[in-house]
Amino acid sequence: MKENHIEVPRSARYFTLGEVNAGLRQVWIVCHGYGQLPSQFLRYFRVLDDGTRLVVAPEGLSRFYHNHTSGSVGASWMTKEDRLSEIADYVRYLGVLHDHIFKQVRRDSVELHVFGFSQGAATVSRWIERSSVAPEKLTLWGGLMPQDVDLGVFRQKTANTDFKIVVGEEDEYAEPELVQAQEARLREGEVEHALIRFDGGHRLDREVLRVIG
Repeated sequence: MKENHIEVPRSARYFTLGEVNAGLRQVWIVCHGYGQLPSQFLRYFRVLDDGTRLVVAPEGLSRFYHNHTSGSVGASWMTKEDRLSEIADYVRYLGVLHDHIFKQVRRDSVELHVFGFSQGAATVSRWIERSSVAPEKLTLWGGLMPQDVDLGVFRQKTANTDFKIVVGEEDEYAEPELVQAQEARLREGEVEHALIRFDGGHRLDREVLRVIG
């Protein structure tokens, strides 16, 4: 048996909150967590919808039913199966989306904020390391940076980026020892960042969103 690959064209879905207008000051590209849908994920970002922000929420390329073969649907960025191909696919996808958005918005007129929640944190970490995207702000929320991210490359790519990591005190997916290990790794790699903690679990918090916005 031999494993083979081909590249195929396909449709990818994204949702937006806000409008392109003369008062636009920020573009957010926000990547949801495992099993979420961007239409639901965007609801948290309504606190930022003041006419100066365009929030863009791409959807992971793999959808699935939460309950066997029916009911609610979620999306995933990748699994462990054929992981390198899936990583390459979503890095390419996010790059295409980035370029599509900035055909409509003058890049030098806005601040770009790249945001990843849970599985989306790993997704945007790899995207930044493996592409030319240059955000002014980066937030990893409720998720860890993958071990396969080259911190030397990442440090260079984020040298001019305001990089924040946000963790809920009761987040079961970001246990204290894991956060401590990541902090030690980032310090050793000389990756400048700020760690923000809030009273909550594995979820977004609207008040903290306002602060980092």
